[in-house]
Amino acid sequence: MNFIKAVESAWKKNNSLVCVGLDPYISKIPAHLRGLENPLFEFNRAIVDATSDLVCAFKPQMAFYSALRAEQDLLLTINHIHENHPGIPVILDAKRGDIGSTAEMYAKEVFDRYQADAVTVNPYMGGDTLEPFLKKKDKGVIILCRTSNPGSRDFQDLESNGERLYQIVARKASTEWNISNNILLVVGATFPEELKAIRSIVGEMPLLVPGIGAQGGDVERTVTNGKTQNGTGMIINSSRGIIYASQGDDFGEAARNAAKMLRDEINRWR
Repeated sequence: MNFIKAVESAWKKNNSLVCVGLDPYISKIPAHLRGLENPLFEFNRAIVDATSDLVCAFKPQMAFYSALRAEQDLLLTINHIHENHPGIPVILDAKRGDIGSTAEMYAKEVFDRYQADAVTVNPYMGGDTLEPFLKKKDKGVIILCRTSNPGSRDFQDLESNGERLYQIVARKASTEWNISNNILLVVGATFPEELKAIRSIVGEMPLLVPGIGAQGGDVERTVTNGKTQNGTGMIINSSRGIIYASQGDDFGEAARNAAKMLRDEINRWR
């Protein structure tokens, strides 16, 4: 099953637009896990097993693993999701973007080595840098468009011929780049009006929406402005608000409760 269809299936099966971000700090995981051979994996496994029926995707952030030389923990995490929770896709948040053969190697790394179902990419070197990723027609290619950080205004709000840069990216992504219908956009919940504008540009295209929870995004405005006509169209990510709901032995149960609360709050506005 390709990535888009997997997400659509999970939206329906789990009645959820929630994505859990697997961004573990070794200092924040429960103390009893830190001495294990693969502590980040053991933490992730408990979170995944506790929340898999409440989400539409999982999203590990590559830097949290590569910085600690914990690539094996990342591989184990992705394999565990695929083997034990089939149908829940994995987005590898790598924000790759480069030219030619380098982009091809990045695509190979993400899709062949890590077996991710989708990847985040940076479009600001141009459409040709996306081609190696887009060739994988069954995979999701999630393009940075309007990111959730305050500094995104520095460049993404710049105007050209009456359009802001993020609007140009949205238009190109939904038309000339999306030949295999496997593109999504990253649009932060911290900018709900821009989210509404992007939805009007891209139609039914799915959006990965970070910024809920610790970054302060408002659930009501996010869902109201970003949903499609059938009440879906979004993969709403929360990381810290779910995975660090408790640092005690009950961390898995606490993560489940936090994911369920977020799912139910989102569903109130769908």
